[in-house]
Amino acid sequence: MTNITSSQTLNKLEEWVRQESHSSNLLDFYRSLLRIQAEVEERITIAKPELNEQTAFNRLVRGKPLLRFEDIITNWPTITDTFNRITAVFTDYGDLFGKVSELLLEEKWQKKLTKQIVRNWLEGKGLPATIASMEINPYLLDSLIHQALRPFLIRHSRVLINLVDREVWRRGSCFICNGQSDIGYLEKKVGARWLMCSRCDTEWHFQRLKCPYCGNQDSNSLSWFGDDDGVYRLYVCDRCHTYLKVVDLRNAKIEAFLPLERILTLDMDRQGQEKGYHPGYVQIENINTTLPK
Repeated sequence: MTNITSSQTLNKLEEWVRQESHSSNLLDFYRSLLRIQAEVEERITIAKPELNEQTAFNRLVRGKPLLRFEDIITNWPTITDTFNRITAVFTDYGDLFGKVSELLLEEKWQKKLTKQIVRNWLEGKGLPATIASMEINPYLLDSLIHQALRPFLIRHSRVLINLVDREVWRRGSCFICNGQSDIGYLEKKVGARWLMCSRCDTEWHFQRLKCPYCGNQDSNSLSWFGDDDGVYRLYVCDRCHTYLKVVDLRNAKIEAFLPLERILTLDMDRQGQEKGYHPGYVQIENINTTLPK
């Protein structure tokens, strides 16, 4: 499934909508989002990486992701433009996600979306104090930055992924961009668990009996819930109170397309949150979900 483009995900979603004869405001939102991301992704120019295979390997051994903030900001004008376009989409669907802060709609906000904010987000350091003190929903801002940077991170992943052997990496975060997974799968042959990055869609192998978010390996505080068909699992950790959606390909009757599955399984998110868990890939703590009711 590696190297999936936003355009491919959009096509899969459109195909699913046609086959199922199903439409909703939520699906329309994701289609609008993916159209922007696909268009941006296709016109981004990524320079040949300065990393060679040995340097990339050494970085992974030290636990360092391959993508640096300095690599991202080479497309800074396009990033700010994409952020504004993504913000406009969220605004158009305010009935799903609530009112977008008026501050984000101001023309001068583009100047407030600083490189420091993006660096903090990419490195998982949280919002700068100047932004955190403003009347902006931190979860909403996290989501906007996430969706605005996705096409850039996906393009970088496609360039960098062939530099390394993914078997070297056994950490809970992505070896390309340091993002956390939001969905995974159990492979058909032996049921090994693979994670998919919520940011750049990179996949990597990870232990079954271990929480990717806090590293918990105590079987007494790790469990999973499944559906009647045995296709979908919700892995939960009682230590950090997170959940991870997983598709069991051994029981899937048709080929699963994970970037689409993360959209079509929002009910699993609801179930996890109703049980008192939160999505492990979200960087903001103590937040209210923006999943539509």
